[in-house]
Amino acid sequence: MEQAGVIARRQAPEAGLDPALIDGRLRRGRWQPLYRGVYAAFTGQPGRESLLWGAVLRAGRGAALSHQTAAELDRLSDQRITAIHVTVPSQREIKVSEAERGADAPRIIIHQSARLTTARHPARVPPRTRVEETVLDLTQTSACFDEALAWTVAACERRRTTPAALLTAMGRRSRMRWRPELTAALDDIGGGVHSVLEFRYVRGVERPHGLPVGQRQARQSRGSRSSYLDTLYADFGLAVELDGRAAHRSEDRWHDAHRDNFLAAAGILTLRYGRTDVTERPCQVAAEVGQALRKRGWADTVSQSGPACAVVPGIEGQVS
Repeated sequence: MEQAGVIARRQAPEAGLDPALIDGRLRRGRWQPLYRGVYAAFTGQPGRESLLWGAVLRAGRGAALSHQTAAELDRLSDQRITAIHVTVPSQREIKVSEAERGADAPRIIIHQSARLTTARHPARVPPRTRVEETVLDLTQTSACFDEALAWTVAACERRRTTPAALLTAMGRRSRMRWRPELTAALDDIGGGVHSVLEFRYVRGVERPHGLPVGQRQARQSRGSRSSYLDTLYADFGLAVELDGRAAHRSEDRWHDAHRDNFLAAAGILTLRYGRTDVTERPCQVAAEVGQALRKRGWADTVSQSGPACAVVPGIEGQVS
């Protein structure tokens, strides 16, 4: 029974084990309890996979790892939280008390779902939700839309799924927060948007101010190496790079400067903006980008995005 060395007492008959044998091994310290009725059949510190198996076995038949834990397994995120998320069928109520946990066993967070039969991946182990279901579960437990968007962007950027697959999974759900917003965002992700900040640039700067449509993730070759520009207006030799980092390491600054210098030698001007620029001063950013585009041959002008827009119509690069 391949479960990273973990077994549930209910599995003893099918494994040919007498419950008395299990109790004897526990008394002698050859096995160790993880949760009530779930044991690690070895001594020493349980590894992460063993703990995940322990949690899903404790939750019972049909349970599946989900949310942040499924995201960890399918590499949707580099962050690992200690607690283990498990989803069980909605008709089942289960509580895992603090008193029943073994010394090394993490807390289990239980979710319920009426859709678990279809949401559970049919083959992957330890049992978990399908990638698309994991992403959508995480969007629904997010504190804000940007957090929900970040999960969809990360899943597609890491090539764990596609916008089309996520749209199909969304269609199987009768209720969803931010359905129209996520549907529209997936269209932009399919067009090459790779971060929340790039999405905000497209939706808050480029599109509402009538700027030309830039090429997302434009590949630039530097000898044997390649780099990708967030947005490239190739016809006008202008690149817009977006960076949401609050602080920059010296090597990152050198890398950025080196790339900008290379692009300048190739005739491409680079404008750089951070999160605050794009989210709090989108009209000013649009005016600057528009001014640079016009100096490089763009024949149009920046439009006002609405009545409160700070762009001054007809005055190149100026905001009120």
